Formats: sequence, structure tokens, C-alpha cells
Amino acid sequence: MSISEIKSRTVALVTLGCARNETDSEELAGRLAADGWQLVSDPALAEIAVINTCGFIESAKKDSVDALLEAHSLKGNGVTKAVVAVGCMAERYGNELATALPEADAILGFDDYLDISQRLSTIIDGGKINTHTPKDRRALLPIAPADRAKQKEVAPIGQVLRKRLDNAPVAPLKIASGCDRRCSFCAIPYFRGSFVSRRPTEIIDEAKWLAENGVSELYLVSENTTSYGKDFGDLKLMEKMLPDLAKIDGIERIRLSYLQPAEVRPSLLQAIVSVDKVVPYFDLSFQHASGDLLRRMRRFGDGEKFLHLITQIRALSPEAGIRSNFIVGFPGETDAEFLELVEFISEANLDAIGVFGYSDEDKTEGETLPNKVAPELIKERVEELSTIVDEVLSQRAESRVGQAVRVLIEDEAEQEGRADHQGPDVDGSTFVKSRNRYRVGEYVDAVISEVNGADLIAQVI
Repeated sequence: MSISEIKSRTVALVTLGCARNETDSEELAGRLAADGWQLVSDPALAEIAVINTCGFIESAKKDSVDALLEAHSLKGNGVTKAVVAVGCMAERYGNELATALPEADAILGFDDYLDISQRLSTIIDGGKINTHTPKDRRALLPIAPADRAKQKEVAPIGQVLRKRLDNAPVAPLKIASGCDRRCSFCAIPYFRGSFVSRRPTEIIDEAKWLAENGVSELYLVSENTTSYGKDFGDLKLMEKMLPDLAKIDGIERIRLSYLQPAEVRPSLLQAIVSVDKVVPYFDLSFQHASGDLLRRMRRFGDGEKFLHLITQIRALSPEAGIRSNFIVGFPGETDAEFLELVEFISEANLDAIGVFGYSDEDKTEGETLPNKVAPELIKERVEELSTIVDEVLSQRAESRVGQAVRVLIEDEAEQEGRADHQGPDVDGSTFVKSRNRYRVGEYVDAVISEVNGADLIAQVI
């Protein structure tokens, strides 16, 4: 098929899930645009709708299925000819998803991404693509991380094309893919594969490209940012790369996501609080506070060790933002273990907290564990903890009144943005009060004057 034939074809990418999926969608968009496809934002105006699905938790799976069904309903509009599922849910379930959801014209896995243009052309022309068959992607690379650098060509990441799908001043930047941890509640390593770092030169080149395309805040994303560089034999590679990212013209803020508490090292803490433009923001994956329960999760640490880490962070940067997620109702969770979690959250003084009720995930150890907690009790504990969390977050927000902040405006109508301690999408916002009106992308110096729950209101200096 010639480029001229493809040029008349339109495609819409709909993204569900996390920031890592956002980067995948923009990489797919880059490949398609390079082959002459016209990208449109509205699936109703596209010949083919590509739904980048999320397969992490039940609610995300439901949202992905709903998006596929909604796109399928457009097929009678005279424009939309096909609906395709990609992303984590497609990779994870493949044939099973195709059987359960015949409305999708194709289910494509990660290995189809390199040839996405040809795959979509075949589908529009009425051809059939073999449905992706799931496999354990951990088996695709050598077991020893140090041996993986020699086999990067088999990994689904590298230096790729990318096209922005919005004009937001903040953008995720993928630094690695996959995970080597074996948390008993998590299936991500099974369908995302083993941990593979991108080369610093690729990351820096992409960061420069993002800056040239209107991005001023980089959000470094991966499944485990604290492991970056281990497959190159250098666990301090992040600390070495951050100053180079900070030198890029146009970049004003750099933010790291998803740090494993057991892997946070003093040199990384020091880099986050001392390197110019890197904001003191710590997205720490605690998951629970009971040491015994964390061992059943195949994780390290306990509430005491986590509080010590938080104390270290606040000693270096008293105004640092710290967020985390917690799972309630993991198999065997006792009243005493739940109380440990309640006490930890009451003491930790975190800035943002996500609370999730446990549910079995396919192909995880947690699915096979005995002593399942009754769904009714999980719901009760989630509600109880969420009430405590709301109070804790309000108190933490109140403690910031009088603090000077630098706010990146992201919503001009509401004059809403985020301060250094607030991560995109998952944390609270800061609303700027001023006689002036600030545009999206502007940075505004202000002082926090009042709070609204976990959100802040700031007066311009």
C-alpha cells in the first residue's frame, strides 16, 4: 500500500489508564503520522478507533470495555469502519478478550506496535489480524539484568517516534518498561515483561523534543523508577542523568514517579532535593504498613521503616510532597494489621493517598492465597480508611497555609494548576487568586492562603 493511499485514512487514539499508557499512545501516534495517517481526536470522525486499554484493576478494565463498546456504537455513522483494542488489557487477555468482546475488530499486543500502520490498514481493508495470544513477557529477556543491555532489540522500547496528542505543558517521559519485582498482588511483570531501562541519550533526546513542543514539566514514568540503570550495571545512572535533563532549555520542572521505598538510596534522595529543576516530590509505593502482611505481598519494610524514610525526606526538604497508595483487605489481613495501617497513615502526614480494596488478579500469587477477606469487610475497611485519609489530607493541606509555592497553570478558566508538591492527575490542585488572568503553561509565584479539602487556594505575590 502506498503512502498516498494511507494519507486519506483517519485514526483516533483513545487512552485509558496511567501516564505510561499516554506515552505508548503518543508513540503509536508518531508511527502512524510518519506513515501518513491523519490523527483526529474524536473517534466519530475516524475510520478506525484505537482504544489503548488498561488492565490493572477491575474498574479500569470496565472503563476499557466501555470505551470499546462506545467506539463500536459509532460504526453506523458512515465514517467509523473498525475498532481495535491495544494496551495492557489487550496484551494481558488477548484471545479471551476477543471471545468476550466480539465488537472489537482486532486485539493487538505490544509486538504489533512496530507495524501498527500496516496492521490498521489491513483491518480497514477487511483483512483479519490474528488475535494476540498472551504470554509471560518475563521470559523474553535474560534473567540477569546486566545481560539485558546486549539484547535491547527484543524489548518493546527504544528510540521511537512520538507525536503529542494534546498541548498540555506537562508530559510523561518513559524511562523504562517492565518490572522485576514479584509482588503477589500484581500482574504487571507478566504482561509488561522484565525491567528494561532506556538509554540516557534516548531519554534526553526525547526530553529536548518535548521542550521544543511546548512542554515545561517532565514527568519521568516507569513501573519502578528506583531500578533505573540496573541493567546497565549502574544504579546511580538516574542521579547522573538528572543534571543533564535540567540543562534543557524550556524545561522548568522535572518530577519522578513510582519510587520503591526499599530501593530509595541516599544519593537519589540527595539528587531529588538538590538538582536544579527537580522538584522535591516523592511518589512512594508503600502499599501497607504491617511488616507481616507486606511479606505476604512479597514486599519489604514496615511502618517504622517507612516513617524513618519520611523523616529523612522531610529533614532534607521540609516542604516536600509525599504520596502513596495502599491496599486494604489483602488475603489474611487481620484487624490488628489493618489497625497498623490506620496508625501509620495517621502518623505519616502524607500529601496524597490512594486507597484500594484488594481484588484477585489473574496469574498472581495473591489469587492462590488462603484466608481471603470477605468483600463486605473489605468495603467496610476501605470506607473507614478513606474517612481517615480525608481528615489527614485536610490537616496536611492546612499545615501549608502561609507557604510560598510556584504554580504551573493548567486550566485557564479556573486558574487551576499544581505546585511542586502536587503530581499530575493523581494529587490535589492549587487555585490561584489574582486580579490578573494567567494562561496555561505560565508559572505563578503565590502564597497559600486557605484550603478546600486537599486542594489549595493561593494568593499571587
